[in-house]
Amino acid sequence: MRGFDPIETASRDELTALQTERMRWSLRHAYAHVPFYRRSFDAAGVHPDDFSDLADLARFPFTTKQDLREAFPFGMFAVPREQVRRIHVSSGTTGAATLVGYTAEDLRMWAEVMARSIHAAGGRPRMMVHNAYGYGLFTGGLGMHDGAERLGCAVVPVSGGMTQRQAQLIIDLRPDLLMATPSYALAIMDELRARGLGPGDISLRLGLFGAEPWTEGMRAELEQGFGIDAIDIYGLSEVIGPGVSVECIETKDGLHVWEDHFFPEIVDPDTGKVLPAGEVGELVFTSLTKHAMPVIRYRTRDLSRLLPGTARTMRRMEKVTGRADDMIVLRGVNVFPSQIEALILAEAHLAPHYLLELRRETRLDSMTVRVEARDGGVHDGGGGLAHRIHATLGINVRVDVVAPGGIERSAGKAKRIVDLREGER
Repeated sequence: MRGFDPIETASRDELTALQTERMRWSLRHAYAHVPFYRRSFDAAGVHPDDFSDLADLARFPFTTKQDLREAFPFGMFAVPREQVRRIHVSSGTTGAATLVGYTAEDLRMWAEVMARSIHAAGGRPRMMVHNAYGYGLFTGGLGMHDGAERLGCAVVPVSGGMTQRQAQLIIDLRPDLLMATPSYALAIMDELRARGLGPGDISLRLGLFGAEPWTEGMRAELEQGFGIDAIDIYGLSEVIGPGVSVECIETKDGLHVWEDHFFPEIVDPDTGKVLPAGEVGELVFTSLTKHAMPVIRYRTRDLSRLLPGTARTMRRMEKVTGRADDMIVLRGVNVFPSQIEALILAEAHLAPHYLLELRRETRLDSMTVRVEARDGGVHDGGGGLAHRIHATLGINVRVDVVAPGGIERSAGKAKRIVDLREGER
């Protein structure tokens, strides 16, 4: 399939030459205009002039979210504030704010990579897009919106929340493409089902879902429930927002990174050592074309691996399995919410709405998996799921099966973990 942009199918040699040229510019831009990077590079004993090929990037220091927090609000800007045309702010899970800024050129590039992403996912000009990502300080809604318009789509800017209205607009306007977090897409699906509507009654053909890890079981749930192709998209505000990478509809075999703008590495989360292609580790990104706020070797904390390109020349990143800081250590065993989700979705009588409650009892940690039953399903009280979790992950958990609707829905990123251990120590 022909891409939105010819660079998508350029040779690796052409791409490497372009990346090297742009990397050299980005390192110099950051060093010359951001005091943090000048101090960081100097402390590591490296200078942008030391860069001659892409392997040299490993000599440069990392950037972390804490670095961005300490530079709040404008300390990471590489241009005068007067040249910034948009600002997004995120408080994260700790309440400490991070801020990202965009010049007019940055916004143009972002819209281009988002249009590219929607096209790779199967979107086409003149399609109608129902955008249920949150608008405002969160980058999802506006990033998706600008890309869809750049592609030539009609956008319904619904944002998150008001789920009954979301369902009614899908019924009335008959959009082709739904864009949302996967957990909120499930909430919309539940509302449509409550009105007696199934896949054959819904106009949607495609779904572009991201902003949180989701499993292949969740993909099957969404595809069967809506009658669509469900495509994964990845991004993070610190790098640009959504549109860093995306699956291609013709393969659905990993997310192609737009490597002409974002250079990926995989490193060992503990040592920071760059890992060979194919090994699982922490994703690290360096921006190649950002003006307002370049990022050099930004540690995402997301776990994945890099694979060769297939539908596009650019390398693929495997679907994110979880975040290094979302990992639960339960009695010495490392567990990710996505692993629990996959086992829940293997149980036909359980719905994909769940919450993991962590407690400390008699000085030992425990987990309760609260999960919804499906409408009309006959379940065993959770014994089967508890056995499957123990057999697969090696941990003992309690399973609390609640009635349909018993788990609170989120209009944005789903909250999967409730940690009650602090108050019990």
